[in-house]
Amino acid sequence: MRLKLLVYELPALEYYDSYHYNEKAQISILLQGPASVKQTQNTDNETINNVFRTPVSIADRLIKQKMKFYNLLIKYRLWIGIALMALGGYVNYASSFWPAFPLYLVGVILVAGHFFFGPLRLIQEYMESGDMDGAEKIINSIKFPNLLYKPIRSVYFTLKGNIAMMKQDFDGAEKMMKKGLDLGMPMKEAEGASLLQMGMLSMQKNDLKQAESYIRQALRKGLPDKENEAAAYLQMCSLMMNKREFRAAKDFFRKTKALKPTTPQIVDQIKQIEKYISRIPG
Repeated sequence: MRLKLLVYELPALEYYDSYHYNEKAQISILLQGPASVKQTQNTDNETINNVFRTPVSIADRLIKQKMKFYNLLIKYRLWIGIALMALGGYVNYASSFWPAFPLYLVGVILVAGHFFFGPLRLIQEYMESGDMDGAEKIINSIKFPNLLYKPIRSVYFTLKGNIAMMKQDFDGAEKMMKKGLDLGMPMKEAEGASLLQMGMLSMQKNDLKQAESYIRQALRKGLPDKENEAAAYLQMCSLMMNKREFRAAKDFFRKTKALKPTTPQIVDQIKQIEKYISRIPG
């Protein structure tokens, strides 16, 4: 998840660096005196900006290349680790243990990393592009999930639950997401989002009492953004109307509108509820 944040933060980093360089240039002009100011006034600002942006563009390319290399290493680290240990065995046989030790060490680290951390980093690209088949293929490549580090194991089960939900396998989704929650999510917001999904699942199964419990827990834990929060309040509004607790329903509806969500599905639901909620008592 952290890597995903980095991807979105890059444009902001570029903007900051560009501003920072321009700010330094302005300070330099002040130090150099009026002649420099006059010369600067005749300079094409776009050219200056391009010059200042060049280091950032190079850094951006280097980061992308580094991430591409890192993804390849994650994808093939098991086989690279096995190959290094085999090579270490040959060096040990042909020479002695100590020349082979670095090969053994790196090989063991790579193999342990494969089973301890898994290839979940590779799923991000597929999830962002909407390629659920590719994401599922990565998930299914994990043969021993119980060996994963506990927070990563929690994410693994949550992702399996998400994929099952998209396939309309609500029982399988609930089972996987419960496993993820039982292990403990790495962040409170992630736990809140999982609880909200569990609430949605319960609503699909028409278990409204359990749905309300999950969604209330999600709101208490906190949700990652206003769109998720608006979705939670909107579901609570529906649940309260179903229970004929109209005052509470109107309160949750006001909270939904106050967040000003932009997700099309939520906006459409708000418009539909708005047509008749003012006419109900409470």
